[in-house]
Amino acid sequence: MQIATWNVNSIRTRLPHVLAWLDRCRPEVLCLQETKVENDRFPTAAFEALGYSVGIHGQKTYNGVAILSRPPIESLERGFRAVLAEDPETIACDEQARVLSACIDGLRVVNLYVPNGSSLQSDKYAYKLRWLAQLRRYLERQSREPEPLCVVGDFNIAPDARDLPDPDRQTGGIMASDAERQALQLALQACGDGEDALQDGFRAFEPGAGHWSWWDYRSGAWDRDRGWRIDHIYLDAVLLAQASGCSIDRQERGRPQPSDHAPVIVTLSWPPAGGDEEEWLEDQPLGWET
Repeated sequence: MQIATWNVNSIRTRLPHVLAWLDRCRPEVLCLQETKVENDRFPTAAFEALGYSVGIHGQKTYNGVAILSRPPIESLERGFRAVLAEDPETIACDEQARVLSACIDGLRVVNLYVPNGSSLQSDKYAYKLRWLAQLRRYLERQSREPEPLCVVGDFNIAPDARDLPDPDRQTGGIMASDAERQALQLALQACGDGEDALQDGFRAFEPGAGHWSWWDYRSGAWDRDRGWRIDHIYLDAVLLAQASGCSIDRQERGRPQPSDHAPVIVTLSWPPAGGDEEEWLEDQPLGWET
């Protein structure tokens, strides 16, 4: 199974790019961010024609997430409130369409579009930290479910210096501040400590610096290859053990009128050997999912 994530920066603008990429790469699951369209205006039929089921959590002009899947989509959940109580903070963080999850082939896929934050002095930065605190609560609840967990999306955070083109200058700024990085790590650790925490699928296979998933439209970032790695795929211990590779398809960023992001793809041996994920899960030691 291949699971991909891609911030398309408007699905209607980038629809030909996404359809061509799906026809070429045929991942089982594609999670989209920044779709920028209401549910009833999402181009569902175009993806169904390629054999994909579609789950949508849309919003006009801004934000928006979607899950496309060749296996059937089950248990589609929109927003934090799908699993968290409707307290004022959760409701406030759910005003923007940024969270969508589904059960697919016996695993839980969570698709996220984390707020950018704008600048360290902005109200949007404070909102981003509050949103990440809600994400921590949300992932802790999701980790209690029996399905293995895969969390993907545009996180708008470069986790460490390897993920920046100029770390001496950029570390400490927006998308690379200590508070954002710590909040992300706390969210990943909500599923467990150490090896039980959600792990960066890309870093499991590529420890080196200089790999980017986003190139700003401004300042000739693509031509100078001055990107950031802010699009991630995180796996729990069960799925990490089944992963055989994770890559960034950077050639999509070089096409005419591209998104400023490139797809990130993880390859999993899933369902596990034997082909019956329910039987495989039953064979795991008691308490593995905690």
